[in-house]
Amino acid sequence: MTRTRLMKSTGVSVLALLAATCPAHAWADEAAASGEAEAADAAADGAGGSGGGLQEIVVSAERTNVTLQKASLSVSAVTDDTLKKANITEITGLNGSVPGLVIAKSGGGERNISIRGIGTATPENPNTQPGVSFHIDGVYIFNSIAANAAFIDVSQVEVLRGPQGTMYGQGSTGGTINVVSKQPEPGVLTGSANVGYGNYNLLKADAALNVPIGETIAVRGAVQRYRHDGYAKATSVAGDSGYELDNANDWGGKLAVKWQPSDRVSVLLSTIQYKGDANATAQKNILDPDPDPRRLTQDYPGKTYIRTQLYYGVVKFDMGAVTFNSITSYQKLHSKLSWDSDGLNTDLFYALTEGIQAGTGVRYDHTALWEQNTTSWTQEYNLASSNDGPFRWIVGAVYLHSKNQSYINEYRSGMGDGLDAPLPDNAAYNDPLVSRLTYAELSSITREAYAGYAQGSYELTDKLTVTAGIRYNHDKYSGVSDSLSGGSTSSTSGAFLQPTPGAGTTTQRMTGKFALDYDLTPENMVYASFTRGFKPGGINSSAAQGNSSFTIFGFENGTKPTFKPETLDSIEVGSKNRFLNNTLQINASAFYYFYKDLQFLEDDAILYSEGISNGPKAEVYGAELEMDWKATSHLRFEGSLSLLHSKFTGDYLALDPTAADAAQAAAGYAGNLFYTNFFGASLAREGARVNIKGNKLPQMPTVQGSAAVSWTGQVGPGEFTARAQYIYRGKFNSRAFAVPVQDDTPDYSQVNLFASYALGDSGLSVSATVTNLFNKDGVNSRFTDPYGSGQVSDTYIPPRQAIFSVGYAF
Repeated sequence: MTRTRLMKSTGVSVLALLAATCPAHAWADEAAASGEAEAADAAADGAGGSGGGLQEIVVSAERTNVTLQKASLSVSAVTDDTLKKANITEITGLNGSVPGLVIAKSGGGERNISIRGIGTATPENPNTQPGVSFHIDGVYIFNSIAANAAFIDVSQVEVLRGPQGTMYGQGSTGGTINVVSKQPEPGVLTGSANVGYGNYNLLKADAALNVPIGETIAVRGAVQRYRHDGYAKATSVAGDSGYELDNANDWGGKLAVKWQPSDRVSVLLSTIQYKGDANATAQKNILDPDPDPRRLTQDYPGKTYIRTQLYYGVVKFDMGAVTFNSITSYQKLHSKLSWDSDGLNTDLFYALTEGIQAGTGVRYDHTALWEQNTTSWTQEYNLASSNDGPFRWIVGAVYLHSKNQSYINEYRSGMGDGLDAPLPDNAAYNDPLVSRLTYAELSSITREAYAGYAQGSYELTDKLTVTAGIRYNHDKYSGVSDSLSGGSTSSTSGAFLQPTPGAGTTTQRMTGKFALDYDLTPENMVYASFTRGFKPGGINSSAAQGNSSFTIFGFENGTKPTFKPETLDSIEVGSKNRFLNNTLQINASAFYYFYKDLQFLEDDAILYSEGISNGPKAEVYGAELEMDWKATSHLRFEGSLSLLHSKFTGDYLALDPTAADAAQAAAGYAGNLFYTNFFGASLAREGARVNIKGNKLPQMPTVQGSAAVSWTGQVGPGEFTARAQYIYRGKFNSRAFAVPVQDDTPDYSQVNLFASYALGDSGLSVSATVTNLFNKDGVNSRFTDPYGSGQVSDTYIPPRQAIFSVGYAF
């Protein structure tokens, strides 16, 4: 059976869900129209259907539709069905579902995503690019906070592991995540509605409707509501000793219109809207004396408000031998976040940190506002060949433009530095719980990027295929910024902040891929690949630009106004297999990474000059295994395993903020400083640098895996399904410094249960879900705040959650 035949044998139901998705799924528009032919092919080839074997899943691997089993790279697809069974409502819930994927929470509401240990190690700097790019329907999402948005009308989530040097380019050193939403289907009237209720007063409701208008137009709309009470409480908030944290209050919606006047032309217009308005994430200080992980001795009532808007359009024109695609997107993010930066109440913070932190005598540290407004748009054009013939290719060009505006206010008490300036009269964030401004920043950073790419695959024989691709990337950062801090020359009189042009940076890089894959049999293949990925450089905060030790004192180390891009070379070998008459699937891969100029967050000898630095060389190697066995027509087993090892292989003297503060206090320079003693304190801080060579890379569990068993069969007039899942995530270092205890993120395990009953052909169904059955207090992430008082906090996975749902579909 040829490769083309295998691609045609994809199950119709999956292809229909993927049809017209922007941009990588634009080639699947004709799938729904050829339903009967595809179904016949699927049955004949044993790829699902009535044969009872495992169904094929189509993924947008490298921007061309291909069955998962024929993609010559490590890629996983988490289907809508799996998301529902595991109660995964946003991206953090994917932990444990995909080998090597870790999604950690940090201060400020970000989601730090890493794959095989490569990802975002630079929280709270909105001007850096992630190491794992995030997409919705193929559209690149610029700001990591937008990843908080709930999954809305999702078909599947695709996770491509390893650098994506050709098709996704910048920001994809670790891999790519693409959330694929369901799209309109002409000629079919369908709909669904589900409502669920659970403990913590949880309400989960969604509805979708697909309406055909004539024979060429279809409209699909979806709405979603998700809320629950707080999983944790802050116990020292004035007037509210049970202030909820980790609650949810989300709304989401999608509207899409598809016009398909002929089999060769289609136009898709879509918008996805999201709003989350809740209290802050629970971040429990590891010094908190309360042993209950869900009770936090904090006194500041933090808030999280996130509003995202995504608009995109896809125009496709099939010219026979080639297909032209135009993909346009416009997106906006507005967020207002506040949180208790010290993670304790005033008395505890003063008592537990006096003489330890540089700010001796400080009674609180509160981030009263971190506001961001991001406006972005993208344009992509590409030409792709048909899937017929031995040579298949795609060429394209991409343009991205994004402007990110940030406004930050941080307050402390008892600093003794005279920074008593109130916020401007027109600000809406004057807060009686804060009185002394210790840091403020106002910045506007513009990113402009363009890229061109080309990739082709040629079947040298019926079994051997070679793939080669190349991409040119050009990124430019520019902008204005100003900051006010204890060590700043900014004035508290007159205009509050006066942004001025700062240092800009431009990056050009060539990346690409070369791969060979060989079909041992029609159901078994092996592949080998070499890929280069990169993440562009960028601009540090205005404080780092103005106070860098490199520019003031001439220290060899220290944060600079700008930081360099990072590069990653990957060698990977793998095998994808179907056995036992298409009922057992085993996919395995092994890889070796060579990393250069790793971007990570470190302190500076000069106060308030934290920023992004480029670390030494590093290496990562590991192996991954995924298994899916449909043992009988009723019984199914699924599992995954990831084994990773990493270390920094180059010398680099890094400055840990905690160690810098301790050295400063030990030298007799505790508290905020003036320029009369700034040099002496800076020398003390500079002496605290340590060589991180040999340390493990952050956010990389040595072992991670999952196992699930499910049973589906006819019971009475309907179909009953039961599923049990076990997830294990191993321990890892939270930062590159690998400080014992402080950076030790412990392991955890979790058990989830699911059961459903569908009442024959009525469309009615009921289900029950229990996540975290044994109510484990698993630590999702350990976070050291580098910008505030240096406190270390844990965030936890959700506690046991039981949900009962009723659904109807037609």
